[in-house]
Amino acid sequence: MATLKKPRIRTFDQVLSEVRRLHFDVQQVPGVANQQRISKNGCAIVVEAADNSAGLRMIVRPGPLYGGEIAHLVDRGFQKFFRTSKGEFPATADKLQALHAFVEELKEAAGSITLYNEALGTVSDAYLYDRVKGRDLPLDDRPLRPWERP
Repeated sequence: MATLKKPRIRTFDQVLSEVRRLHFDVQQVPGVANQQRISKNGCAIVVEAADNSAGLRMIVRPGPLYGGEIAHLVDRGFQKFFRTSKGEFPATADKLQALHAFVEELKEAAGSITLYNEALGTVSDAYLYDRVKGRDLPLDDRPLRPWERP
C-alpha cells in the first residue's frame, strides 16, 4: 500500500533560504513591500509571505520572462501562447518544459503538494477558444460561422 507523503510546512524565510540554496535568484519587488520575485532558467514568479506565516502566497503566477516581464499562459484551443503587455508569443515545447520544471522545483523547495492536474502538464492562466467567441451575444449579433456564410 502506498503511503501519502505529507508536505513539509516551511516559513516564508525558510522557503527563501531553500530556493537560494537551489540557485534561484531572489529579489525584492521594487516599490512593493514584502514581495519577492523568484526566478531561474528564464522563468519567474512573484510571492509574499502567507497570512499564517507558513509558506508563501502567489501574487503573480509563474511564467517565462519576456523582456523582463512575466508572461501568462493563454490556451486558445489550437495552440497555447504566452501573453505580456507587449504582445503574445507562441508557447513552444521548450518554454513549457522549462516552466513546468521551474514550478516543480519551486514546489519541492517550498514543501508544497502537487495536484494531479498540475502534474500532468502546464496549467493555463486563461482559456480563450475561437469556437466560443461571441457566443454570449444575441443571435442576431453573432458573426456567421464558416458554414453559415453565403
